[in-house]
This record gives sequence, C-alpha cells and structure tokens, in this order.
Amino acid sequence: MNDDQVIAGPAGQSRRALLAGAGAVGATVVLTACGSDRPIANSPEGDGENGGGTEGGAPSIAKTGDIPVGGGRILAQQGVVITQPTEGEFKGFDPICTHQGCPVSNVDGGSINCTCHNSRFSITDGSVESGPATAGLAEKELRVSGEDISLA
Repeated sequence: MNDDQVIAGPAGQSRRALLAGAGAVGATVVLTACGSDRPIANSPEGDGENGGGTEGGAPSIAKTGDIPVGGGRILAQQGVVITQPTEGEFKGFDPICTHQGCPVSNVDGGSINCTCHNSRFSITDGSVESGPATAGLAEKELRVSGEDISLA
C-alpha cells in the first residue's frame, strides 16, 4: 500500500491526509500554549493570588494563615513540609523520610509523621523523635513576606 491509497474508515481518508491533519492539530496546541499575553501564575509578574511572586521574586507556595500553629502542611508538589512550631515561626523541611525514602504522610501531634514505618520528626528542627529513621529531615530555607511563604 502506498501513502495515497485509501485507508478503510468512515471518511475514506488517505494516510497522508490523516497524518497531515494530526500534525496540524499538534502544532495548533503548541502555538496556542505559547501565545498567551497573561502573566504566568508562578512568575514574578503574577498577582500573588495564585502563587504570584513575593517581594524577592520567588513564587509564593503558601499563605501564613494556611499553616497551623504547632503543626504544619505537606506541600508534596513543591517538595517541602512547612511547619509553624510557635506563632510566626515558619520552618521548611524535605518531605522524604530518611529511613527508606517514603514521602512523609502527615503533620499531627506536633510531629511530621511517616506512616510507612512510623518514623516521627520534630516540627521545630526536623530531628528524629522516634525511629526507625536515624537521621533527621533536611531543612529547607523559607522566605516569609507579609502573608506569602516561598522557598528561598
């Protein structure tokens, strides 16, 4: 069969026409994605509402009001656990348990917890509160600007 022969199908299109149409659709999608004049939500030009920039230009990943005092939040997509051990003090930690590489599961009872093997880490400094993990969570530097929290 050569490229101009008819392929059995509802419209009887040739293989060449079918491939050309598929290529045109793909090109349209790519060009449409690149053609926006709006600021990207996580860019410094963003409005701050949807992850816009902070004063230093880094994208905001959370609001201070979203992080409970004496607790924290896991932001897996951003690769950080943010805690607030005392009011107004925010700490960032790696969200991967040092025991066997499982992602930590929750922040509860004043600890960052990995339910894979029940390791618990301090919300204050990431140190091990109970094993089997023997090494603490690596600290990640945060920047707080007004209500916005970003990775430094």
